[in-house]
Order: sequence, then C-alpha cells, then structure tokens
Amino acid sequence: QVHLVESGGGLAQAGESLSLSCVASGTTWNINFMGWYRQAPGRQRELVAVVSERGGADYADSVKGRFTISRDNAKNKVELQMKSLKPEDSAVYYCNAERYGEYYWGQGTQVTVSS
Repeated sequence: QVHLVESGGGLAQAGESLSLSCVASGTTWNINFMGWYRQAPGRQRELVAVVSERGGADYADSVKGRFTISRDNAKNKVELQMKSLKPEDSAVYYCNAERYGEYYWGQGTQVTVSS
C-alpha cells in the first residue's frame, strides 16, 4: 500500500502563486508515476500534471507554462508549483501515485483562486 499525504494549497488571488506538496509512505519502491489531479464542483476529476520516476513530465494544456511538477525520489515526494493562477484553477487537488498498475490517492487539498 502507498499512503499519500498532501500539503499546501489554500487561497490566492488571480495571478498569484501557490505550491502543493505530496509525500508518499508505505510501500514506496518502484512507484512509477506520481502526479496531480483536480476536481472542481460538478466536474470530473482531471489530470493536471504527472511525472515519471525518471523525471519525464506531462501537463494538461490548461496549465502548461504556468505549473511545474517536480519529484524527489529519495524523499518520495512530488511537488506542484502553480504560477499565474486563474479562478478556473480552483478545485480540490489530489496527489496520485501508480505502482505496478495500482493507483493510490491522497485525501485532497483545496485550492481557491479569486478574481
């Protein structure tokens, strides 16, 4: 089992920055992908950014150029730096990890961006 704990998020005004952090514990070796998803009220959960164990990253088109995902394998940690935030970035952000085809989720952290 992989246990994920998120921190960060909160309130920001449009144009400001926030960061999210997620630490994995438990069976953490050979975690393949780690990433962030988000879910706004009334909408489906969507991928924000994902990073492989080797550091290759991919982003949703809506956040490219504004968000940066990074991973520290030694600390079992993944971070999301969010810049130039927009009100449409408001959502609950979930940390995600994939290991041998099993997917694990954090409890979620709220990000609210006011205009």
